Formats: sequence, structure tokens, C-alpha cells
Amino acid sequence: MSGQRLEMKKERLKRYYDAEEKILRGQSYKIGTRELTRADLESVQDKIKELEAEVDALEKHGTSKRRSARVVPLG
Repeated sequence: MSGQRLEMKKERLKRYYDAEEKILRGQSYKIGTRELTRADLESVQDKIKELEAEVDALEKHGTSKRRSARVVPLG
């Protein structure tokens, strides 16, 4: 399940990177008589940071070695 979540997060992060690139190329543009304005750059970059942290956490969680210790009760 975490592998699927990781892939979904990576895909979403890729879409945010694409959105950031489009915003950087031009915040607003015209098509004929219509003017379109892209999303706020700051909010997109904040979401990128959040998703990067989530992806890092999921990747670390999946590769961590598990340790177990044997406990012998005294008494």
C-alpha cells in the first residue's frame, strides 16, 4: 500500500513541478479576447516542498531496517 501511495505522491509532485514551470514562463497570457492567469507561484512552491517531504518520508519508511530485541523478564 505504501508503494502505491509513494507512486501517487511522485506523480502529483511531477504535476506541481510542471505547473511551477508554466507559471515561471508566464503568469498570465491571452488567447484572443480572453486573458488567463495561472495559479499563485508561492502556493505551488509551498505544495512542492510539502510533497517532497512526504515522498522523502515514504521512501525512508520503506527502506528502513527493522530491529528487534529480545527481552527476558527477571523475577
